[in-house]
Amino acid sequence: MRVGTLNLASGRGDDGVSASRDDLVAALAGLDVDVLALQEVDVDQPRSHRVHQPSAVAEVLGATDWRFAATLAGTPDPFASWTALDPALDDGALVGPHYGVALLSRLPVRRWHVLGLTAGPLKLPLVAPDPRTGARRLWWFPDEPRAAIAAELDGVTVVGTHLSFAAPSAARQLRQLHRWAARLPGPVVVAGDLNLGGSLSALVTGGRRLVTGRTWPAPAPKVQFAHVLSLGGATGSDPEIRRLPLGDPRLVTVRVATAGRPA
Repeated sequence: MRVGTLNLASGRGDDGVSASRDDLVAALAGLDVDVLALQEVDVDQPRSHRVHQPSAVAEVLGATDWRFAATLAGTPDPFASWTALDPALDDGALVGPHYGVALLSRLPVRRWHVLGLTAGPLKLPLVAPDPRTGARRLWWFPDEPRAAIAAELDGVTVVGTHLSFAAPSAARQLRQLHRWAARLPGPVVVAGDLNLGGSLSALVTGGRRLVTGRTWPAPAPKVQFAHVLSLGGATGSDPEIRRLPLGDPRLVTVRVATAGRPA
């Protein structure tokens, strides 16, 4: 089966504008991946045309099963006007603006799990438009809560996640995720924007990267933040890193095989 990860960045392209539902579907048309982890996913957000992005991507992907885990209600902004949530799995029932991560599967899912990950204490400097004036300025964005979603498949468990932008917090969260994943049916594969460059994710977990290559920033990558990581028992072949018209880091996919499931 082919496993991938994409930070959707709320559907934004290089111009910083979120795609309409039609443009989102067009950007992902023809994507051949059996399980896809999505990060920075919007649901019913005014900034992204109130598109329910998990269901739109599931539709174009042909995913028969998917879950969204909202980490906050409201819209991420430097004012922290949003409300942090204990992530709960949703398959389309949420109403109102939400933001979080999603995991989509073309394959039957036996059981779903979700894990909340505490936000880091640091703030991220970003240049972005002032929602009140439209003028671009430097903002200090607080870290938002994070989450991981696990899908138990036939012979393998796939975990999708998005870790903190601060490496120390991301490493702490990944250690927490690793302990949690040890209780899930193995082998376990983690796919996501881990915000840990190069081999750091493998060093933290003792796992093995199934894809190696630069992924961020998407226009001219300098470091690998998007990973598909084997925590034991899974091997990878035919890796691909691809730039799409939207999202950042770049899309990462790889064919995964285990002793109980061929590639």
